[in-house]
Amino acid sequence: MKIYHDADVDLDILKGKKVAVLGYGAQGRAQALCFHDSGLNVTVGVRKNGKSWKKAKEDGLKVAEIPDAVKGADVVMMLLPDEVQPDIYKEMVEPNLKAGAALEFAHGFAITYDLIVPPKDVDVIMMAPKAPGDMERLMFLEGFGVPALVCVHQDITGNAKKIALALAKGLGSTRAGVFETTFDNETKTDLFGEQAVLCGGLTAMIKTGFDVLVEAGYPPEMAYFEVLHETKLIVDLINMGGFEHMWYVVSNTAEFGGLTRRDRVITEESKKGMESILKDIETGKFKDEWRAEWKAGLKNLKKMEKDESELQLEVVGRDIRKLFERKKA
Repeated sequence: MKIYHDADVDLDILKGKKVAVLGYGAQGRAQALCFHDSGLNVTVGVRKNGKSWKKAKEDGLKVAEIPDAVKGADVVMMLLPDEVQPDIYKEMVEPNLKAGAALEFAHGFAITYDLIVPPKDVDVIMMAPKAPGDMERLMFLEGFGVPALVCVHQDITGNAKKIALALAKGLGSTRAGVFETTFDNETKTDLFGEQAVLCGGLTAMIKTGFDVLVEAGYPPEMAYFEVLHETKLIVDLINMGGFEHMWYVVSNTAEFGGLTRRDRVITEESKKGMESILKDIETGKFKDEWRAEWKAGLKNLKKMEKDESELQLEVVGRDIRKLFERKKA
């Protein structure tokens, strides 16, 4: 994968251009503020007089309703949740999108699965920062940036990649490094990482480890500390220097125990489960399930959230986390 840095990218391609940032959640706010600080002409598109409208105004940004933000915009950034993008695009974006504009995404879900089919007279690009919004903003304010991915799905103007890279530079990402990939690769690897490892796999391992200890008669508080509280410490070490660094820092006992016994947890059956997750993503089965869940009012998701909140692990965790809260004098 090719990597781009500051010297490879010209921010001036966006000079004098109107950039419409649709949505003002974690990503929308972070990106809009960084673009504004980088000298870009930013307009935030949100529902009038809602919380986001008021917050964006308090932050000193220009604000408009979505159709007005899109009108005349040279770059339209779809920083709204995946589930609402298709409807908002059809109702408010498509009728106001000018020819020659760049339609930008931070995740490829809607384009990869044809939930949004842009007209043939616009650029379609992605600039996907690899961090939560708060971290993007913090790194920018510290004079650096988070890595990002850029993709080009449709290049009408001949400048699509330059625009995507310029947005990455406006976010500070070219100071860290920007990788070029495709919408399809970004979407499917991102979904797989979330489901099989980062969100789904990790929480399942923590919950199961907690249950094994508690069912064996160990105190829930001790189980919580050992399988959940210390997870961040290990992940931070891996993030800092890979497995090698983590093994170097932890005790020899932890290293030997981990290396000789981890295959009992993640087995060939576990790998088959991951492969089935990837297949659901590649075939569109997961997309269909998620779209159906959204249309049904998230009934199943809300029940799963409730069930999760009532787990003994979560009940114990809420009490333990209070111990780490700093008390006001």
